[in-house]
Amino acid sequence: MAAKPDNLTVARAALRMAMSASREEESSLKQAAAEVGVRTVAVDFGGEYYATIAKAVERALVASKREGVIRDTHLHLGAVAGATREAMVQLGSRATGLNVGGKIAVARGGEHLAVAVFAGVGLLHLDDVAVGLAHRAIPE
Repeated sequence: MAAKPDNLTVARAALRMAMSASREEESSLKQAAAEVGVRTVAVDFGGEYYATIAKAVERALVASKREGVIRDTHLHLGAVAGATREAMVQLGSRATGLNVGGKIAVARGGEHLAVAVFAGVGLLHLDDVAVGLAHRAIPE
């Protein structure tokens, strides 16, 4: 029996998924993560930073349930919601008052859950890049 993935393995899978540039690359990364016992999902998001936080949490929850990354339980839903919000808040110092757009990825292996956000931040053509990452421990 293979060892269960540790928190760093799960976090790397989430970051890689969030940074994927195409659906094809996303699919390939999803398969590679599954081979080491990590389930993943990624969704696009965008809009004005503060308004986007709630939408990002909702999108991460829906995608995580739909793709079987988490179970439809209070603990699992709360972990995804909290980690997504935390990862989005990490963008705040760069994104306040600006637009953000990018990808959110959720990865889960065993008791470890990680949410990564990879986003462009800016106004018109004045862009910056920001990354947020959060981890939670949840029951298997």
